Amino acid sequence: MKNTLLGKTLEELQGICLDLKLPKFAGKQIADWIYLKGVSDINSMTNLSLNARQTLSENFEVGLIPPVEEHHSDDGTSKYLYKYHDNVFVETVMIPDKSRVTLCVSTQVGCKMGCEFCATGKQGFNRNLNAGEIINLVRTLPEFEDLNNIVYMGMGEPFDNYKEVVKSIEILTSDWGFAMSPRRITVSTSGIIPQMIDFIYETQCHLAISMHNPFHKERQEIMPIEKKYPIEDVCDEIRKHNWYGQRRVSFEYIVFKGKNNTYDHAKEISYLLRGIETRVNLIRYHSTPDTALEGASDEEIQRFQEELEGFGLITTIRASKGEDILAACGLLSTKKIMEENRE
Repeated sequence: MKNTLLGKTLEELQGICLDLKLPKFAGKQIADWIYLKGVSDINSMTNLSLNARQTLSENFEVGLIPPVEEHHSDDGTSKYLYKYHDNVFVETVMIPDKSRVTLCVSTQVGCKMGCEFCATGKQGFNRNLNAGEIINLVRTLPEFEDLNNIVYMGMGEPFDNYKEVVKSIEILTSDWGFAMSPRRITVSTSGIIPQMIDFIYETQCHLAISMHNPFHKERQEIMPIEKKYPIEDVCDEIRKHNWYGQRRVSFEYIVFKGKNNTYDHAKEISYLLRGIETRVNLIRYHSTPDTALEGASDEEIQRFQEELEGFGLITTIRASKGEDILAACGLLSTKKIMEENRE
């Protein structure tokens, strides 16, 4: 298998050209063909000389890999399943909402975090995706031309694969890449504090924190990361930074039946978030195999929203989409893995 050009930065592409005795400016031409024009074949790069194309083709391929499965929901949500060269499955979900088209991308095959409610975590950890594999999820999207928002909230913990995630963001936001505004990108984390601090200083993208419970003991029961990086410490670090203006930090909160939606939970959340310009996004739970957790009813979620708002917190209830196509992260790939294991 040849090395891929997809996922390389402009500097790396220029370095490849110099190594192959090609002019340095050919690196910018290659970037245009890959990221702006979306070609899948080096021979399509017609402003490169024939010799340059032949030399590149002997050593590299573009590296675009289309999805192997597509699932489309009645509500417009689409889920795509990818099979990469080492026979691993990765998911991405396209979510339309009025004039917005949001893509939820994955960053790992499986996950180390072991959250009780997450199907991906129950797969265990296989490997990190490289920047090219992350970018492939974006560039091969059938709705690519309509895409205007990207969220790193799919399979895996983005900050456990920090280097490749930030590299993919560089490609998405650079003028030589996709030229997206960083304000169109949100990265979610369960709270790996050192990488979270780096992210705040090294990018201009939005940040989302997966909270799901404000109490240390209760959160640790469903999110083992709480033991190393308590949510209180995460909030204390976020409080040190300015979140006014266009850049945002938000908190994600799956509402579980009878677990994390009492008045005391709302009060503790308001305490943790004191002094932070933020919002809490309440999320309906998509059932996951092998867990006793259940989603709260719509009435319970609405009541919890009212309690949070009573403490002065801006709170939204995220629309639940794509449940009929296993849109929650990890469900489709888990199903596919089980099917292949039975064969």
